[in-house]
Amino acid sequence: MKIDDNNIAAAELTEFISNKNFPCTGAKTALAKNQLKSMIAGNMACPADDKKILNFLYQYIDGYRKKGGIFHSAAIIFTGPEYVCEAIFEKMLWQRLQAIANLDSVNYSYDKRVSSDIDSPEFSFSLKEEAFFIIGMHPRSSRPSRRFKYPALVFNPHEQFEIMKAIGKYERMKKSVRRRDMAYSGSINPMLDDHGKKTEVLQYSGKNYGGPMQCPLKINHATN
Repeated sequence: MKIDDNNIAAAELTEFISNKNFPCTGAKTALAKNQLKSMIAGNMACPADDKKILNFLYQYIDGYRKKGGIFHSAAIIFTGPEYVCEAIFEKMLWQRLQAIANLDSVNYSYDKRVSSDIDSPEFSFSLKEEAFFIIGMHPRSSRPSRRFKYPALVFNPHEQFEIMKAIGKYERMKKSVRRRDMAYSGSINPMLDDHGKKTEVLQYSGKNYGGPMQCPLKINHATN
């Protein structure tokens, strides 16, 4: 796959989410509203595209802030490596997030609406002072709902979940997704928790930690 061929990867992601049994109704709505943006990057283990990834996400953030509302997502789809185990995927996830966070910290502070302490229940990942909840996907994920053809990271603005809570949509969507995930995956994600109960870094990779997890992410941003 060519590094700049977004069409193929976007079509693969569209097909994956469009499966009638795919549990995440939020992703389905984002797709239907043309509010799921995607880009192709190279090998997830390689830092060569970190600046491109960050610039894409900056453009996405600008567009999201201009349009507002809910059901927005941005997907970074990597061309490789293929068929990595969960431990290797998790390692690459933190490598890429650390790299783009370091680049972001040069020009931006941390989103003041969330915590920059990775152990805090109020933590969310921040870029351009916009907080995100991140979903990792790859071919060998233990969660069928995250078993995408390519390694991928999906960035979901934290603000939109707060908006959904304020207008009474969040609980309904959460119950729907969990019910559908039970049917699709045979169980509810054991790492799933609401923001404010446990640090959300436990949910990013899709791995079942089964105990304490030492997140390697180091936040170097100034705080507002």
